[in-house]
Amino acid sequence: MPTIFITGANRGIGLEAARQFAASGWSVHACCRNPGKADALKAIKGVTVHALDVGDFKAIDGLAAKLRGTPVDVLLNNAGMNARVELGTIDYERWAELFRVNTMAPLKLCEAFAEHIAASGRKLIVNISSIMGSITHSNGKWYPYRSSKAALNMVSKCLSGDWASRGITVISVHPGWVRTDMGGPNASVSVEDSVKGIKKLIEGAGPAANGRFYQYDGAELPW
Repeated sequence: MPTIFITGANRGIGLEAARQFAASGWSVHACCRNPGKADALKAIKGVTVHALDVGDFKAIDGLAAKLRGTPVDVLLNNAGMNARVELGTIDYERWAELFRVNTMAPLKLCEAFAEHIAASGRKLIVNISSIMGSITHSNGKWYPYRSSKAALNMVSKCLSGDWASRGITVISVHPGWVRTDMGGPNASVSVEDSVKGIKKLIEGAGPAANGRFYQYDGAELPW
């Protein structure tokens, strides 16, 4: 039975990923900041829920120690935050917070769970990024969010080279413009379809995918 470790699993993409992978027989470790308020997540059979604020790096180390000896086939770095601001109104403290959650935390999780991943059969890291982090597709605005996701893409690309010798595959994935709390009600992709695509990517991703940036439907994206 393969194992997936999901961050930001109390709602949206993370919650649906927990549902779909559990339904397929995977062992699911799902993290959220407040399990006491995550009733929908706790109701899914086959899911082990952990309290984790990804911005708390000591807590990440603590959870990794707690799960020492548990192979993690797939680390799904899904937790993230957004901030829409325009030039002249940028909150630089908020921008720093975005970098901590969207960029630094995924790398911290990769470091903390490196041995868990290396001990697994799949050895796959999936960083949920965004097409808004693609420099090729950039058209201005959303500076904090775009830059944090562009930096996450660089983290993915660097890790894909540094850990290739360990047999670990690292990819970035754009989930689409998804109808979640972050994406809003007018988004074009349902959370079910987004996760269905991401799941298909995960199930098919091998060493040949290492260091690549994909859309949820399997299309490769430019950095």
